[in-house]
Amino acid sequence: MTRSERRAAGSLAAIFGLRMLGMFLILPVFSLYAQHLPGGQDKALVGLALGMYGLTQALLMLPFGMASDRWGRKPVIIVGLIIFALGSFLAASASDIYTVILGRALQGAGAISAAITALLADLTREEKRTHAMAMIGGTIALTFAVSLAGGPLLYRWIGVPGIFAMTGILALLAILVVKFVTPNPGVTAFHSDAQASMGRLRGVLRDTELLRLNYGIFALHAAQMAMFVIVPLALHEAGGLSASSHWQVYLPVLLGSFVVLVPAIIYAEKYGRMKQVFVAAVALMLLAQIGFSLAMGHFAEIVAALFAYFVAFNILEASLPSLISKVAPPEAKGTAMGVYNTSQALGLFFGGAVGGWLAKGWGYSAVFVFCAVLIGFWLVLAKSMRPPLRVKTQMFHIGQLDVAAAQMLAARLKVFAGVESVTVLADEGVVMLKVSQIGWDEDGVRHALQGGV
Repeated sequence: MTRSERRAAGSLAAIFGLRMLGMFLILPVFSLYAQHLPGGQDKALVGLALGMYGLTQALLMLPFGMASDRWGRKPVIIVGLIIFALGSFLAASASDIYTVILGRALQGAGAISAAITALLADLTREEKRTHAMAMIGGTIALTFAVSLAGGPLLYRWIGVPGIFAMTGILALLAILVVKFVTPNPGVTAFHSDAQASMGRLRGVLRDTELLRLNYGIFALHAAQMAMFVIVPLALHEAGGLSASSHWQVYLPVLLGSFVVLVPAIIYAEKYGRMKQVFVAAVALMLLAQIGFSLAMGHFAEIVAALFAYFVAFNILEASLPSLISKVAPPEAKGTAMGVYNTSQALGLFFGGAVGGWLAKGWGYSAVFVFCAVLIGFWLVLAKSMRPPLRVKTQMFHIGQLDVAAAQMLAARLKVFAGVESVTVLADEGVVMLKVSQIGWDEDGVRHALQGGV
């Protein structure tokens, strides 16, 4: 990437990671903190407070993206950061659980992820966009890991109100990053690989392979949010750990899970065993949920279930976006990712709301039975999925063409070794190729695109 592209990707990844901090930092401690708030003894309300962020985010994510097409990327992102900051400060000042719920809803309403993705697409060349998107994905994964270990430490120093206030201050500082660090887009345009199109939505929603993956991310994050209504309480009650000491559990199990994650992903990609590794991870997730349901009251068993959970979660979280990219038609990739991200946010809300309600009425184990049912159904869907092709997406800018020239170019590119499919978007001036991960004729394709064939 060029210096400008690295600057754009780095600054936008940091802003994206900041928003994730607002959600993740409180996960390992909020259930314990809420017990000291009026209304916080009601686990249904605790679950609603955790999950409410996801509901408003799901409802407003695509509207924010479309607004950025009309009013500009940076103004919409800045407005979203202001809304997120206001929600953070409201939650920080809360004197009861109901105000926290309202603050979390306002945090989620600053749903700028689609606008950030669109701005990143404006600021990067097509052939480098995948690398830029990977930086954002890596930032989210790192933020999750740091939050689970760092949340309890921050709780000791500044408490949950301090965590909320800190994320609000960081959101305001992020506005300065948007204004003065992130480059200004020379041209704002629609990018099929990065933005949702209403015209392609029906096709994406009718694609059964994509629906399996959308259900998967929904179930994965519903189980995550339902779990964290209970896990902090279970660690405290079974192990006698104060909230500020929970990092002593999360840090080693997270580090151990990363040791397993890296070889698993390499094996899946290198040897074309993506489906087998993916299904095994879903099965391990199911075993972890069953383990949690049986482990309540037993500290060592809870920690063992947490390790299995994080191994499975990290593999699945890393694999799902890659599978979406392999399965989705190139021209509908942005739409497919929009539906995927919306499904994830809805899962956060559903898991928090249902998990809290079950914990209130039927106890801790009922929450994990609920999670096991969600994951068990996913396992059935995953086992019947088609093995994904060993392909990756390559994009090239070619300038606008008429329809006839686009058809001729597509026919010329299809003959090269390793080219599985060709999509020429004449109006966007972009060629999208699905090519074999190894052995595709990159030099021949580039020569053809330059007019040498």
